[in-house]
Amino acid sequence: MIYVRNCWYVAAWDMELAEAEPMALRILGDRIVLWRDGDGVVHALEDRCVHRLAPLSLGRCEGANLRCMYHGLLFGADGDVLEIPGQDKVPPQARVRAYPVAVRHSWVWVWMGDPAQAEESLIPPAVGYDDGRFLLGHGHLDYAAEARLICDNLLDFSHLTYVHAASFQAGPSFAERLPDITPIERGVRVSRWTENAPDVRNRDSVERFDNYMTYEFLLPGVLLMEAASFSAGTAAALDFGSPDFDEAISGRNFTSQAVTPLTDGTARYFFSWGPHCGHGDEAMRDRMMQLAAMAFGEDKIMIEAQNRVIAESPSDAIMPTAHDRGVTLFNRLVERLVRDERG
Repeated sequence: MIYVRNCWYVAAWDMELAEAEPMALRILGDRIVLWRDGDGVVHALEDRCVHRLAPLSLGRCEGANLRCMYHGLLFGADGDVLEIPGQDKVPPQARVRAYPVAVRHSWVWVWMGDPAQAEESLIPPAVGYDDGRFLLGHGHLDYAAEARLICDNLLDFSHLTYVHAASFQAGPSFAERLPDITPIERGVRVSRWTENAPDVRNRDSVERFDNYMTYEFLLPGVLLMEAASFSAGTAAALDFGSPDFDEAISGRNFTSQAVTPLTDGTARYFFSWGPHCGHGDEAMRDRMMQLAAMAFGEDKIMIEAQNRVIAESPSDAIMPTAHDRGVTLFNRLVERLVRDERG
């Protein structure tokens, strides 16, 4: 499957990258080594020494530089070899690829395309731990499946009725109503009202709410969603338009999620989720993360099984439904940008 390279991909949680401890990873099949120097700056290089092709992720951090621990070549953060033990002259071709890196919203982002196009303004505006408005739990999940299939799953929430019948318990009405889908720059926006819904936090309550969720799904595969409950009748009163989240009566929460292709057929799914500070506490955050673990496990079973079927019958065509509009719009955007990259 095809992916845009001129994008910022989530490589790791910021708090997972310890100082002076190289981290090996793959994005879009590229072998990459990340490390944080003594000043807290994060660097990324191709994870391959030019001498004997040993992985630099087994190397030693020396300030902003990285020394290969096979034969001692020292690499600068720009990828150039600075020293070769026992040799005064360093050949001009002695260098590896350096990747632009940025730390934003508690994530380490790596630009996988043309470095000259790596504008930090293109980093999706996720919510990190330094935001202060939300109490967030976080984690990641590895998939034996194409990243594109996980993106498709996040672009069509009608599966909540079925895949997550045991966890989110969205009910049949969720899949029956189509969301509002709007193309936006570098992605799509999806919004949905669910009227006269029960209190998911208290199943014994007879009180009913209008629940609203809205998310942007942005290149290369980043979901940023806010949701909350409002008094019954709010959706109709607003003609099913966007509410003011500050007027929510309960359940306001935010989730940032990112899908990173590792190799052909494998992906890493990063996620955070938690309540607004005015709508919950750490205990609620922990309960939400327990629910998320259950729900994301349900997704993983289905998507990995789907991936196996596709791998066995790659020529079989899918049959889109009315719920696939967001999937179609986003995938067309990806295909157009990949064509542009390839000229």
